[in-house]
Amino acid sequence: MKIKSTSEFVKELQIQNELLIIEEEVDPILELAEIQRRVVAKRGPAILFKNVKGSRFSVVTNLYGSERRMKIAFGEEPVRFIRKIATTIQHILPPTPAKIWDLRNIAFQALKVGLKRVGSAPVLENTLDSLYELPTLMSWPKDGGRFVTLPLVYTESPKTGKGNLGMYRIQIYGPMETGMHIQIHRGGGNHYYEAEKEGHFLPVHIYAGGPPALTIAAVAPLPEEISELILASLLLGEKLKIQKNTNVSPLPVVADADFLIQGVIPPKIRKPEGPFGDHYGYYALKHDYPIVQVKRIYHRKNAIWPATVVGRPPQEDHWIAEYLQDLLSPLFPVVMPAVKKVWAYEESGVHSLAAAVVKERYQGEAFTGALRILGEGQLSLTKVFLITDQDVDLKNFRETFITVLERMNPITDLHIFANISQDTLDYTGPAVNQGSKAIFLGSGKKKNDLKTQFKGKLSNSSFKNPKIPYPGTLVVSGPKYKLKDGVPAKLLKKNSSKIFYSCF
Repeated sequence: MKIKSTSEFVKELQIQNELLIIEEEVDPILELAEIQRRVVAKRGPAILFKNVKGSRFSVVTNLYGSERRMKIAFGEEPVRFIRKIATTIQHILPPTPAKIWDLRNIAFQALKVGLKRVGSAPVLENTLDSLYELPTLMSWPKDGGRFVTLPLVYTESPKTGKGNLGMYRIQIYGPMETGMHIQIHRGGGNHYYEAEKEGHFLPVHIYAGGPPALTIAAVAPLPEEISELILASLLLGEKLKIQKNTNVSPLPVVADADFLIQGVIPPKIRKPEGPFGDHYGYYALKHDYPIVQVKRIYHRKNAIWPATVVGRPPQEDHWIAEYLQDLLSPLFPVVMPAVKKVWAYEESGVHSLAAAVVKERYQGEAFTGALRILGEGQLSLTKVFLITDQDVDLKNFRETFITVLERMNPITDLHIFANISQDTLDYTGPAVNQGSKAIFLGSGKKKNDLKTQFKGKLSNSSFKNPKIPYPGTLVVSGPKYKLKDGVPAKLLKKNSSKIFYSCF
């Protein structure tokens, strides 16, 4: 089934007994988000809030909060298609008649992928006078205000015209003004940098709802050369409908979206944005970011406002991250031949921790493979990277971590890179967008006997509660971090601590 709008998705979820309908009035300030969190904690269904205080629009949350709902949205075909493409590319050479003949099914499916220009767009059927008419959420007590939590932000490069669909949080400032948490590490951030450098306004579309494929494509970690709209078409199973109407906007309009906020991002203007309870599990702090000057607000008939709540993992976005990794992971060996597989751990906030299986055909190749991965798009934001040449199940963090520790020499195989770029939302560095990375390299034969018990005493009374979560790993509670206080070194004074390969 091809699901083309939020209302279609909601109807299908109701048929599949995957929808909870709440008729009572619910406040979008904190109350709605708390209901969502409690349902997610119990792995419950999607939720349709039909009576949201202060708005005439219904709100739906937890649309993507289970493996089953992801399959309802997209089926099995996109994953099979990507795997088939990856396998074909890797084995097409040398070409043979049989291999070429086998391409016919891929070619047939590929013909369905792309953009289709249409004369009318349902999303343009109705207009609103103010952003305050939208049921935007305040999710956490210390949030700086109300936010669009599933914004699909489309911009185009002023230089090349190439488009980018990303998800950058949107804070509501006024009836026709929002914040734009656009990050330089993302495609939209690059577009704004190009426009601002020339003193130009950057046209922007902020969509909400529409085909589920649009939402998933917006958060996919694609190279800049690959269009998110094309991925959305692949997930949809047919060409994505686009209307081009310069009377509305210089940008193409995604016809089947539920809502469209159309505006511009002016150069050289910044306003405080945040705080915001983010997917790392803590508040992203208040910082100055660009704004959006809204020109028009559109919505389709019977539009439903989709929303989500992020916070300490796992939340609804856990299932999106899992699906995208399963979908795109077969392509890694195609673009990076020395890499067999990659997996990022959503429990850490995705960018904080990842692992890869690479080839080690000569001394040092695994390290080269790690650097290659860290140079690729959003993977460059990885903070701690585990690397091995062993055929482990990367989804099993325990197995992966133990495999690496059994093979690494902390003196030669722990690589730390300081004073480099890092994720905007990561506050462990000395300043925003600045920090460090670490590579744990464990390849070759097993050479370490990992301890599973802690014997003896801690060297300092400030350390307490020693635990062994994994073989070779010691975790203790200690004093609050202070710069250059020497406390970590005190932990390692006794042999009872030194025998562990990682101490936290």
